[in-house]
This record gives sequence, structure tokens and C-alpha cells, in this order.
Amino acid sequence: MSYPTTNLAPPVDNNVLLVDDDPAILRILSTWLEKGGYRVRRAGDGELAVAAIEAECPDFLVTDWQMPHVNGLELCRRVRQLKLPHYVYILFLSVKSTAAEMIEGLEVGADDFLSKPVYRGELLARLKSGSRVLNLERRLGQMARTDPLTGLLTRRTFLDVLEKEWERAGRFHLPLSCVMLDLDFFKRVNDIHGYPAGDSILKAVAAMLSDCSRGGDSVCRYGGEEFCVMLPETSQHDAAVWAEGVRRRLSSIAILSGGREIRITASFGTAGRHDDTHAASKLVDQAEQALACAKQWGHDRVVRYELLDDENQLDLEEADKYGGMFQGITARHVMSPLSTCLREDQTLGQAAELLLHSQTNAMPVVDAQGRLVGIVSEKDLLAAMVSLDCWHSPVREVMKPNVTCYEEDTPIRTIYKFLCRVSIRRVVIVDRGRPTGTISRRTLLRWFTNLAASKGLLEEPATSQAAATLDPRHSKQRLVETARQLVHRASELQRRFQDDGDDLTSCVVGAAGVQELVDDLLACCGSASSAPTRGGRDPADVAGWRSR
Repeated sequence: MSYPTTNLAPPVDNNVLLVDDDPAILRILSTWLEKGGYRVRRAGDGELAVAAIEAECPDFLVTDWQMPHVNGLELCRRVRQLKLPHYVYILFLSVKSTAAEMIEGLEVGADDFLSKPVYRGELLARLKSGSRVLNLERRLGQMARTDPLTGLLTRRTFLDVLEKEWERAGRFHLPLSCVMLDLDFFKRVNDIHGYPAGDSILKAVAAMLSDCSRGGDSVCRYGGEEFCVMLPETSQHDAAVWAEGVRRRLSSIAILSGGREIRITASFGTAGRHDDTHAASKLVDQAEQALACAKQWGHDRVVRYELLDDENQLDLEEADKYGGMFQGITARHVMSPLSTCLREDQTLGQAAELLLHSQTNAMPVVDAQGRLVGIVSEKDLLAAMVSLDCWHSPVREVMKPNVTCYEEDTPIRTIYKFLCRVSIRRVVIVDRGRPTGTISRRTLLRWFTNLAASKGLLEEPATSQAAATLDPRHSKQRLVETARQLVHRASELQRRFQDDGDDLTSCVVGAAGVQELVDDLLACCGSASSAPTRGGRDPADVAGWRSR
């Protein structure tokens, strides 16, 4: 089964808005243009013209220069300041088109001039010339806004459209949903059948998505074999129903390529706008998280973001058998404090140095006011290692702007659930938009182990060399060794402060491992206590020590 690709930009509709304070001229020009095949609307002054343009954007604006209230020059200036769906060709009518007048008009955005008295043939000829300009502009704009292979919107254009729809949904309290889908095991198709077959499948899937969508929906090729669909005025439940229909349709057909039938499936994630969804980018991020779960849970399925906490999750209430292991613990208690952050104007070379010194694989990026704007990883830097010139580029060019972050007072149970169900390894902790720490899977493992040791929950006889270090008989040995390493790190930090002069940042970043050693000391102290009891230490006391 094959599908056509999406059509290119539509031609100009020949929609003209006439503006003149003389009713007789409006009647004459309207008659000429309507006989010439144009659809004409009229306005008696500039104020009415602006309202008419905002209600329905024309292709052409033909306006008189001299008018009361708002003249043609001011009208042209206002039109060029409006955010319109397409370019408007502006033709000025003037009794005398002096050089100074033409220059002033061109500077505010006019495209052409026509002197009064107006002749029918000249008016139609100038609009025909403007149609050629508009058609070329729309074709070029369409090429910039659409993916060349599938004809769908590009990611950037899609996000712009989503942002406008997000504002409309908030203004009128309308539902809005987003569906993210990814073709399952698509690399195998390219490896087995070749890239032309893969391209045929991408075009077929793109056409299917367009065919299944309404006029107001927006479909984009988000990247590679990943697509994103915006469904205005649609609840998350209805979006999941729509996605399920597309999933079944896709899995039931065979796509023809080179005389061969190729079958493929897709995984879907859906998310809907809620009061606590603060931005359009967050909606896309939630759909991506649901998609990640769909792929982790077996592919070829639809997962709703709002149900992630209820399906296929660990039962924390049942697992927490020892009386509130998570009770009262927030992100502030568990997070690894940030010793430094990257600024978005720092170079990739500087970012590489900080990552190497901090012995971490990712670091938050902040703006001039210290607010979180992205995150950059070793993988991002590796992708930029094409030349030494790129090493001088700013971090903002390679950072990922969509960062999963939580406020410091977020219950640790929430973050634990999130990291259990998605492929993301680390989240950033913020305080009113400013990053203060990170929590990774490793952070949670260390915190949980230290907490369990402090509560005496790891007192069973050790059965391996690694577990034996948790036995109280071995903890003093660990304390001595850990303390020795801590002294060594502190001495090294002191020496670097003295030797490196004003370069304090690299000194502090290089000492990031001190925090881990202190965590180990805390765990050792908990397990070194003689005959520990299960209720002997409040978990908030142990976890909260980090933030004091």
C-alpha cells in the first residue's frame, strides 16, 4: 500500500483588501478587481483595515495614502508589525508619487506604488506582478517550513505552531493534546532493505498521519523516524483513542517498496494540557516520556502520560515495609549539590574542561541571570568535535533546551517513580528556576543504601566481599580508609587553591568527589553503630544532613 506525499504551498488566493476614505473610488476599484477574478473586501479607514486584516489576512492590501485618523503610511507600518500567517503585498495609491514619498513608503514596508487617477489595466497588471512575488515567497517559505522528504512540518515550525495554539488553548480554556510516535526497530529496515526502502516507509507514514488528521491538526517529522502530532481541542483520552486507531492501521498494512511488502509498527506516547503544565515545550516533553515508556514496555502500544503513575509501576507503599523510608524526604535532602554550572555563552572547549574536571557526563546550562536554560552532555560535545573552530562555538548551540527539572521541595517519591519508568538518567533540581543540584539513578542508589545502613536494615550477615563492608565489624576499616582519602582530597584542594591563583572554579570542580566520600562516611557511621535498631534514626535526619 502506498501513499502520496503532502502537497506543497497553496497558490495565492487573490484576496484583496481595499482601503480608501472615498466610497466612489472603493466602488470603482472593487468592480474592476472582482471582474478580474479577485475576492475583494473594503475598509473606509486605517483602523477598520487593521481590524479586517486581523480577522482574515488578505494576499494584497491596496490602500490610499491620504486618509483621516490613520493614513496609509501608518497603516503600512502597523501591518508589518503584525504576526500574520503569510506575507501581504502592499500597493500604495497616491495623487503624487514623489521620490521622497516613495522612499518613505518603501522604508515602512510598501511593495509598489500606483499614481491617481488609477487605470484599470495598470492596476490589474501590478497585482499580477505581485502575485508572482507572493507565489515565489510562499514556495520558498514552504520549503523552509517543511521536511523535504515527507512534506510535513519541520520540528522548529511545529513548535512555533504549537506555541500559538498553546496560547489560544489557555485563553479560551480549551483542551490540547500532543502525540509522539516512533517507528519500532526502524534501523533494521534500513539495514535489511536499504535506505530507499526506509525513505518510502517514512513518506507513507507521513501521508497516513496527514490522512488521519483534521484540518486544524499539525503533524511534523520530529527527527529521524520520530513524528509529533498536535491535536487542538482534544483531551488526552481522545488523543490516546486517535493514536490507537493510527497504531492499528499502521500495524495492519504492508507498505510497498521496490516490489516488496514491508510491515512496521510504531510506539506512541500521548500527553494533554493541564493546569500544572506550564509551557508548550513541557507538553512535548511529557509525550516523549510516555513514548519512552511505550518502547520500554514492549513497543507497538500507546501510553498516556497521565497514567504512568498508575500502570506498571513499583508499589512503593508495599515495598516501603520499614515505616516511611520516603516519608518527609524531598529533592533537597537527596540531591547532589552543584559545584558549578555552565553559562550559555561559554565555549564548547570550556565546557569540555569543566566536564572533565567534574568527572560527570552532563552539566546544567544557565543564562546571565543564573536561570536554567538547558543541559549539555559529553555526547553533545562529541557530536561537535568536527573541527577546532567548533570548539570556540557557544554552548547554547549544542545544548538541549528541554530539561527535566523539579523544585527542591518535590517529594523524593515523585522523582523516584519518574526515574524508574523513563530512560532519562538524571534530573536537575531547581530553586525558583535556578539549578541547585542533580539527582541521578546513582544518587538514589547511594542515598537509599546510606539510609538503609543508618536504620540498621543491612545488618544481615554478609555473603560477599562487597556486602561484607556493610557489616559493623568491617565498618571501622572503611571509616579509616575513607577518612584517609578525604584528607588527601582536602590537602590536594588546599594546594590547588594556593597554586592556581584566581582560577577558583576549576579547583572547586576538581573537588566534586569529596561529596561522595562524605556520603560513604555517613553510611559507614550508620553501619558501625553497635547493635543498631530499626527505629533508631529518622530518615530525614540522615538525608537532610546533605543540605545543612
